Amino acid sequence: MSKEELFNILKEKFKKIAEEHDLMEKKATIRCRALTPKEAIGETMRKDFPILNGKDIMIQAEFEGGIGQVFTNSPANFQGSLKEILELDPVGNSHDRSIFIAALNALMRHLGMCDRTIHCKDGGPEECACQAAEYLLAHYGKDVKIAQVGYQPALLEKLSGIFQVRVMDLNPDNVGQVRYGVKVLDGVKDYQETVDWADLVLCTGSTLGNGSIVDYLDLDKEVIFYGTTAAGAAALMGWKRLCFAL
Repeated sequence: MSKEELFNILKEKFKKIAEEHDLMEKKATIRCRALTPKEAIGETMRKDFPILNGKDIMIQAEFEGGIGQVFTNSPANFQGSLKEILELDPVGNSHDRSIFIAALNALMRHLGMCDRTIHCKDGGPEECACQAAEYLLAHYGKDVKIAQVGYQPALLEKLSGIFQVRVMDLNPDNVGQVRYGVKVLDGVKDYQETVDWADLVLCTGSTLGNGSIVDYLDLDKEVIFYGTTAAGAAALMGWKRLCFAL
């Protein structure tokens, strides 16, 4: 599936949902803004989360009380209708893509069609990593080989203490560095070798924000998306998702 095909499907599903609930013409407004690191993730024990060094920004959309959040490197502010959301270009414009994904999450959270759209704060990421490791151990056993896509430090530390793990990232500041006993691989150059090696791919939903998620949709092995960014899309597309947030 190409990026264009994916976002065309998501836009069509977004439109259908809005029309079925008579929201397209309603004077309801999506409000979207970037959050500060403290608003997004609170006061964390470790300081190597990407959002704390400015590599990722979280934007938040609100619709009728529903909140949707997205990690992105292309933040944008927006205020408008659902109809205006559908006029955006999530394929060719990364800022539009961020707004669209956040709006989709907020709309579906408002309608009760997805959950866990708000990122955990303070000690939450550490607890989430523990729960994720426990879940994977219970469901796949300790011998499973895991390819972690996206440098999430709490998750990597917990997984590397139990499983065979390889981690890929697109941030050149991380690539080549050894973190928690694991060398961070290049998400482009080392992609094929890493995916071939793994039994299970644990992929950040943030790949939806940069479009690289399409590289993980048609693999011949199980893929689980983690985090809040892909909440709405995962629910619509039937992707497996691992997240212990709100």
